[in-house]
Order: sequence, then C-alpha cells, then structure tokens
Amino acid sequence: MSFRGKRKDGEDYASNENEGLAPSKKAPKTSASIDSDDIIVCEISKNRRVSLRNWNGKIWVDICEFYVKDGKQLPGKKGISLSLDQWNVLRDHMDRIDEALAENS
Repeated sequence: MSFRGKRKDGEDYASNENEGLAPSKKAPKTSASIDSDDIIVCEISKNRRVSLRNWNGKIWVDICEFYVKDGKQLPGKKGISLSLDQWNVLRDHMDRIDEALAENS
C-alpha cells in the first residue's frame, strides 16, 4: 500500500514533522551574469565564451554557454570549469587532439 497522501486520521505527514518550526528561507538567487572578477578571454560563438575567474582563492577557466533574458546575458546550464591543473593537462594534449581531429575529419 502506498504511504503517499494523508494519514488515516486526516493529518498530513509533513504537518507533524514541521510543527513549531518556522518555514525554511531560501537565499534568493543572485544574477551571475557578469562578475567583476571574471576576465572574458574570448568569445567562441555568439552564446559561448571562455573566461577566467577567481573563486575561493583559486583561478578557474570557464567555458560556458550564455542566454539572453530581459536584455541581460546570463549563464546557461551547459559549461565546464577547469582548475589550472586540468587546464594545463588539456593544453599539453592539444597537439594530440589536433592530430585526432585531422585523422577523423
């Protein structure tokens, strides 16, 4: 038998768990469109760009997609952030990536 819905005595499951507690307050989402710490390195296409940012004392290389909403450019869900170590590994393998592209194109 499913335990979803109301109890037999008519009370909701959630009502007993949160009794006497204030409703949880979520922090409002802040617009992360363009942070002052971000350095835009290049725009790959109209909605994709590579940027550098400092977060928690570390430098990250971001490759992200953006979209426009209400005249503001906002980050989309698609993208990747690489630490400097990860970026160096990728950069060191660029020749092999180019070779593989040439062979398979």
